[in-house]
Amino acid sequence: MAIKNICCLGAGYVGGPTCSVIAWKCPDVKVTVVDLSVERIAQWNSEKLPIYEPLLDDVVKECRGKNLFFTNDVKSAILDADLIFISVNTPTKTFGNGKGRAADLKYVEGAARMIADIAQSDKIVVEKSTVPVRAAESIQNILYANNKPGVTYHILSNPEFLAEGTAINDLLHADRVLIGGEDSGAIEKLCKIYEHWIPRKNILTTNTWSSELSKLAANAMLAQRVSSINSLSAVCEATGADVSEVARAVGLDSRIGSKFLQASIGFGGSCFQKDILDLVYICECLNLPEVAAYWQQVIDMNEYQKSRFTAKVVRALFNTVSGKNIALLGFAFKKNTGDTRESPAIYVAKTLLDEGATLNIYDPKVEESQIFKDLTHPSICESPEQVRKTVKVCGDAYSATKGTHAIVVCTEWDEFMVLDYKKIYDGMMKPAFIFDGRKILDHEKLLEYGFHVQTIGKQLRKPTPPPRMTNNHHV
Repeated sequence: MAIKNICCLGAGYVGGPTCSVIAWKCPDVKVTVVDLSVERIAQWNSEKLPIYEPLLDDVVKECRGKNLFFTNDVKSAILDADLIFISVNTPTKTFGNGKGRAADLKYVEGAARMIADIAQSDKIVVEKSTVPVRAAESIQNILYANNKPGVTYHILSNPEFLAEGTAINDLLHADRVLIGGEDSGAIEKLCKIYEHWIPRKNILTTNTWSSELSKLAANAMLAQRVSSINSLSAVCEATGADVSEVARAVGLDSRIGSKFLQASIGFGGSCFQKDILDLVYICECLNLPEVAAYWQQVIDMNEYQKSRFTAKVVRALFNTVSGKNIALLGFAFKKNTGDTRESPAIYVAKTLLDEGATLNIYDPKVEESQIFKDLTHPSICESPEQVRKTVKVCGDAYSATKGTHAIVVCTEWDEFMVLDYKKIYDGMMKPAFIFDGRKILDHEKLLEYGFHVQTIGKQLRKPTPPPRMTNNHHV
């Protein structure tokens, strides 16, 4: 029988958008997204969704209350479901064996135990969270060990390949949908859901382990490209080459391509660092130290890029930022999302605060509470009170930059490209500095205004000096 009821455990960045699109494209299927957080479900049912994604509001409002539901009633949703997505968080472990590298599967295990406790009929259980290889086996072991008579489970892996900021478009026009499993009947049922809008040729079926590893491999290779071009940006700055020109020349090679060759402060987000660290840990556990060291270097290069950029800021400001006011434009890890997980802006802010600076921060989609939550985290600061004294969250770019010594662009928001920088320059302390960590601004125009400009992977000339005062009196 075809799937008529879908339940998703976890109303986060994966579960919410994925199930909203499934509901939109499969009007004959009831889709219920559940979460233990009362506040999060309330947000999904409100006018202001808990996450920002272009087009997500439109999709949710089209389907919510019809065949898309957000609820804390986990029991009813599991009982009714033919298919259950597990889309819970899988953070990097902060203690114990594998600390700092291995994925923490406590939420996945908790979801599996919840299903085992509640289910009264056959279920297809789909691992949607980013997980280490063989995690599906753990889910299967829990379900089978707690199996009720007459209840059969089929375990599938269906990793997501969404990029935050383009998640809805990625779901609607997926390069591929990957489904791993050992039961052809269960695989076929999930294929039929996606076939409502994805061509069958774009649905790839594999065994479970290949599916799980493909997710880690895809993110690792994308992150590797970012770290590779970032490593070359340092060479460009030292030699006078332009990293954008290098990337364009290299990207025109059909064997390489142009995507993910945009040099910047470094990559962030919920996936790249977490997945690569997990891959490093897996390699170490498999006694493959050379492979582990290879992928660890991708992370190390990303950390180097962030520290190199921030050191450049301090060095340009006469080797001290103590007592200076600096504006950070952007706090999300990339544009078109409010997500700050592993955002380079957090590292930049921490380093500047540690050096004695005061900060004005503006981001169009990140809430003030999230900014202070990130900057007062125990891993970032020892004195939350001091952070609150030295950080001001502003409502727009003009108030954030007024009276500051320097601007640091940390996120590539489109609105930052069209600001009135002449107005901003006039309201800043002189000399006025701008550090373009995303290579999105018109550097020549900024130099004409009088800014001292520095960016990634390129040497820039000094600003145009202001016109000299002349004496018109003749002797």
